[in-house]
Amino acid sequence: MSTHPALTRNQSLVLKALDRADGPLSAYTILDRLRDEGFRAPLQVYRALDKLQEFGLVHRLESISAFVACARPDCHGHEMIAFAICQTCGRVDEFSDEAVQESLSAWVSANRFMPAKTTIEISGNCAACAELTEKA
Repeated sequence: MSTHPALTRNQSLVLKALDRADGPLSAYTILDRLRDEGFRAPLQVYRALDKLQEFGLVHRLESISAFVACARPDCHGHEMIAFAICQTCGRVDEFSDEAVQESLSAWVSANRFMPAKTTIEISGNCAACAELTEKA
């Protein structure tokens, strides 16, 4: 059962574009892909992305200024979400790790830091790309 309000047409189109993508997309790439659907301005995409992030359906990858559809709807019960981003093929794996989350929580508590959001991004090569690199 959905816990977010019904999506607007623009939000649905943006989410579908991200779901169909082979990797993360910038807002301008989304705009280009949706021009035939009537999208004309970046603001249309950014408004939809803002709401989709609020609903927990989309994540922004800060390090590459791009967006991905949430791969794990259950991830929102976790305080910490992590992403492994392949620099070669663009694959993004989304995960959470209790040990890392516990370590970060301990540091936050010890330093009386008040985090607004915790996202970890690991850049490198996925197993398939690393294997290709080793063979070359």
